Amino acid sequence: MRDLSTAAWRKSSFSDAGGNCVEVAPLRDGRIAVRNSKQPEAGAVLFTPAEMDAWIKGCKAGEFDDLAGTGR
Repeated sequence: MRDLSTAAWRKSSFSDAGGNCVEVAPLRDGRIAVRNSKQPEAGAVLFTPAEMDAWIKGCKAGEFDDLAGTGR
């Protein structure tokens, strides 16, 4: 497992008071790490900038709203 202890993690300002959110961190090699903010010790998933761009565009377009229970 990659050591991400020095990564500059951040989470959305839309996080709820209980901290239910994901955190992201840019890595030196250009990839983006994503992890569960409540279980950071569980590890992270790494994405390329192109993969993250596709995900963000899909989120903005509402393609994943059904997963959050917000519907369309």
